[in-house]
Amino acid sequence: MSVQWILLILVAALVAGLILGRLWAGGLSRRRRGAAEDEARDLVEAATREATSIRREAELAGREEVYRLKEELEVEARDRRGELERAESRLDERERMLERKLELLDERQTRQEERLQKLEEREEALETRAGSVEDRESEARKRLEALAGLTAEEARTMLISRLEDEARAEAAQHVRELRERARRDAEREARKIISMAIEKLAVDHSSETTVSVVALPSDDMKGRIIGREGRNIRAFEAITGVDVVVDDTPEAVILSCFDPIRREIARLAMERLVADGRIHPGRIEEVVEKARGDVDASMREAAEEVLYELGIHDVNPHLVDLLGHLRYRTSYGQNQLQHAREVALLAANMAAELGLDVQMTKRMGLLHDIGKALSHEHEGSHVELGYEVAKRYGEPDQVLNAIRAHHDEEPARYPESFLVTAADAISGARPGARRESFEHYVKRLEKLEAIAASFEGVEKVYAIQAGREIRVMVMPDRITDEEMAELSEKTARTLEEELQYPGQIKVVVVRETRAVDFAR
Repeated sequence: MSVQWILLILVAALVAGLILGRLWAGGLSRRRRGAAEDEARDLVEAATREATSIRREAELAGREEVYRLKEELEVEARDRRGELERAESRLDERERMLERKLELLDERQTRQEERLQKLEEREEALETRAGSVEDRESEARKRLEALAGLTAEEARTMLISRLEDEARAEAAQHVRELRERARRDAEREARKIISMAIEKLAVDHSSETTVSVVALPSDDMKGRIIGREGRNIRAFEAITGVDVVVDDTPEAVILSCFDPIRREIARLAMERLVADGRIHPGRIEEVVEKARGDVDASMREAAEEVLYELGIHDVNPHLVDLLGHLRYRTSYGQNQLQHAREVALLAANMAAELGLDVQMTKRMGLLHDIGKALSHEHEGSHVELGYEVAKRYGEPDQVLNAIRAHHDEEPARYPESFLVTAADAISGARPGARRESFEHYVKRLEKLEAIAASFEGVEKVYAIQAGREIRVMVMPDRITDEEMAELSEKTARTLEEELQYPGQIKVVVVRETRAVDFAR
């Protein structure tokens, strides 16, 4: 075979292969399309069946939901019908109640109208009777005037006068009863208050601030202190202004007074009288005067000791005397001389640390409360009194500024003034330094004496027995015996109006005439 035939055969075989391949591929395609159509028909049928099932389930669910909503609506409708029925029932009940109330109101109105009609009838009857009574009263008055020989005005005046007398007598009796009852209640309340005060206050501290105890060689000395008919003890109390308590305390008497200077003078005088043994009014007056001088000397000595300790010189003698008075002055229970010393030392220590004038700071601290030595006898605050007296006796401006600045009366112009203010606060605020109740107690007794001394003719006033009694010494040439009762009454009423105090205060007015001569 030639090459051409071979090529033709190959070409023919190739063409035949291609034709056979295409025929086989077409058959395969038809088989696949038929399978796909069968599968599609199966899927359509399954989807149709599933859609039918879903539609049936949805129809069932819808019917159930419709039934459920229908039942809920029926229940809600039944509830609303029940509420409407109950509301209608309540409205009916209210309507019935309103009808009953209206019926009751109608009945009351009818009864009120009947009462008004009866009252009008009674009023007319009373007016008729009043006219008749007035006529009879006029006729009876004329007869009484004719029988008594007095006019109606004269009889009225006589009756009023008699009623006033009876009312005065009854009022006086009632006042006496009220006073007696008030006295009993006041005594009971006073005992209660005193008991509470004793429970809260230490005995030794109370004795230190309000009383002094004088030891006696024997109890027989008590009779000599009292004297015949009490003349010695009365003279001692009148001269010193101190209450002498002679009780069952063995071999001792008690001196009570809120003013420590008076109490110290009385203590010295009583000790000297007891030691001497001669006790009578003349001797008492002599010894008391000597004790007063000794106390003044001791106060000056105490002030000089403090000045020497602090190294302060060139202080006016009058200011030294005032400093001595601070030994027996207290503020809220704190001794003022010791307070002034503490303030001076504290302020000086701070000044030394800060490099300030130590000596001037001491002087400012010592004199910052000098006015408290005068506040018991003069009007005004201790700041103003201290400023005036320090200025009068030539103290420097630093001292004057410290006096006013420590209570904010004026601004502090010097650094030492700030130190004095701080030291004053430290000294007063330390634990146990001050006791406010004692200061109020002293102020009350001072006010008590000031009120009693404000009346004309009063010479001296002493508050004794812790303010429960006040002795008023009057001038015999200006107050008569008859005027003494009026003075005690006025004093008592003024104390009631201007003071607040526990219990009661006894007012004793003493009028004493003396005749003095000398045998030469």
